Amino acid sequence: MAISRQCALLQLNRSTVYRQKKRHQGEIDPRDQALLQLIDEEYTRHPFYGTRRMKTYLCAVGYRVNRKRVQRLMRTLGLEGMAPGPNTSKAHPAHKVYPYLLRGLDINRPNQVWSTDITYIRLPRGFVYLVAIIDWYSRKVLSWRVSNSMEASFCVECLEDAITRFGKPEIFNSDQGAQFTSDSFTGVLIKNGITISMDGRGRALDNIFVERLWRSVKYEEVYLKSYEGLPSLTLGLKQYFEFYNEERPHQSLNYATPDRVYRTAIGGGAKIVDKFGERQQASAA
Repeated sequence: MAISRQCALLQLNRSTVYRQKKRHQGEIDPRDQALLQLIDEEYTRHPFYGTRRMKTYLCAVGYRVNRKRVQRLMRTLGLEGMAPGPNTSKAHPAHKVYPYLLRGLDINRPNQVWSTDITYIRLPRGFVYLVAIIDWYSRKVLSWRVSNSMEASFCVECLEDAITRFGKPEIFNSDQGAQFTSDSFTGVLIKNGITISMDGRGRALDNIFVERLWRSVKYEEVYLKSYEGLPSLTLGLKQYFEFYNEERPHQSLNYATPDRVYRTAIGGGAKIVDKFGERQQASAA
């Protein structure tokens, strides 16, 4: 039976039927859930995919979508082809930017270089943000925090926790996002006498080890569990990072764990080489 006829029988205005229920800010349309998940996972595998390639991929796996819809969904996730990652690195024009200091640097001991970044994690009713600090030599995750907003405070809290528990690094590297260039964040580094280094704009590989950490977190934990809310996600990440540091062998560490390499200062190391405009990573045995 036509909707107009149903409304006439029930004495309802058709606008009542057609009116779409308002969603809360950040809430995802249920019709887009599956597509957002596929786009998120495919982008993590192939971050060079733009809207055209992503549309082709979605059609190949059985979804009838046009490019305009893919563009909207990728904007929702903050993704662009060849971008360094999700849209979590918005700069603030009034904040000071520091030069990148790791090019060609031989990293040969724990606490020589720490690094940080933010990624997003998709939940059924929106997104939350994960920040982590790692030691470049050992790949050990020193501290992490989850937040439902992009305020700098949860990044500052993560930094202060890492310093309290593990001491001070010689160099601290981040991207140029407003959280890391804020006075509250850089102030902690300056107060502790830590040299500040920041990635170049659009240079995703300047922070390659944190980018690889995000890939591991998403494929080995988040995508497998499909968390329903922040409490369960926080508990799951706690268990995963304990596993990542203490049990998971890393090929680049000669199959040692980050925790062991951090404690013994044996088997880690990293060097970034910039040659002919290409960035290459080599791990020291």
